[in-house]
Amino acid sequence: MVRYEPANSFETPRFSGVRTFMRLPSTQDLQNAEAAIVGAPFDTGASFRAGARFGPEGIRSVSHLLRPYNPSQDVSIFEHLSVIDYGDVPVVPGFIEESYEKISSGLEEVHRAGVVPIVLGGDHSIALPELRAAAAVHGPLALVQFDSHADTWDAYFGKKYNHGTVFRRAVEEGLLDPSRSIQVGMRGSLYDAGDLGASRELGFELLTTDEVREIGVRETVERVRGRVGDAKAYVSFDVDFLDPAFAPGTGTPEVGGFTGREAQEFVRGLAGVDLVGCDVVEVYPQYDGPGQVTSLLAANVAYEMLTLISLRKKGSDG
Repeated sequence: MVRYEPANSFETPRFSGVRTFMRLPSTQDLQNAEAAIVGAPFDTGASFRAGARFGPEGIRSVSHLLRPYNPSQDVSIFEHLSVIDYGDVPVVPGFIEESYEKISSGLEEVHRAGVVPIVLGGDHSIALPELRAAAAVHGPLALVQFDSHADTWDAYFGKKYNHGTVFRRAVEEGLLDPSRSIQVGMRGSLYDAGDLGASRELGFELLTTDEVREIGVRETVERVRGRVGDAKAYVSFDVDFLDPAFAPGTGTPEVGGFTGREAQEFVRGLAGVDLVGCDVVEVYPQYDGPGQVTSLLAANVAYEMLTLISLRKKGSDG
């Protein structure tokens, strides 16, 4: 088996070369990969700002700062995992349902090859075709969603498909097992007192930011792990989970959120969960602050997700 890993930055500097995630090989060789970075540059599902189509590019660019060994998890990622940058799945700008078909078709091929995709968005509407592709192979999934919005409205502007309705559609289509799913971090102003109740009516467990602050990160992680159990899981991380002081480059920012350090703790706490796919969405580079802080945080979240997959592979290898 060919093993794929990043270019050696002691031989060529990190600012050189084509901008793939962590300087990974750009290839669609799924036969020799165990995990794949996949871009989904689509933002027609957004309700406020536009520009998440440039998110994958921004995340990839700044990801060259990342190194192969994760000291907090004590794992050298690529000793246990062959990883590629698969490039971007096709989209049709301005046409959400046509884009869904292309995104789902492209990602289903990845899943059927036994490869775990980490998708770089794109607005959060892309999670629906992601879940269609994953569930077609793995069956209904547990969802772990880090977000400031529940995204379970029935419609927005009278339309059923956008970044605010994605997880209601996923339940309706049988892609998720709500009894194993949890949404973490909801906060901010709402249209109605019942907005968050919609998630609970669908069967999700939901923890608002206020509730997380009350019980703390460690207890929140235990709640997540207990909810998911041994189910196959999909982790969806919207960067507006973070406070806009740390991640200003996002589509619908909400104050009072979490820090970059806390984001790392939440994701690291999922070690051992059976992940079949992940995403990091809602990065808008044109709204980012100096130093590309939002893209940098998103790249680090994806890095921690990649670490989780490597740790599980390390455990299965004994």
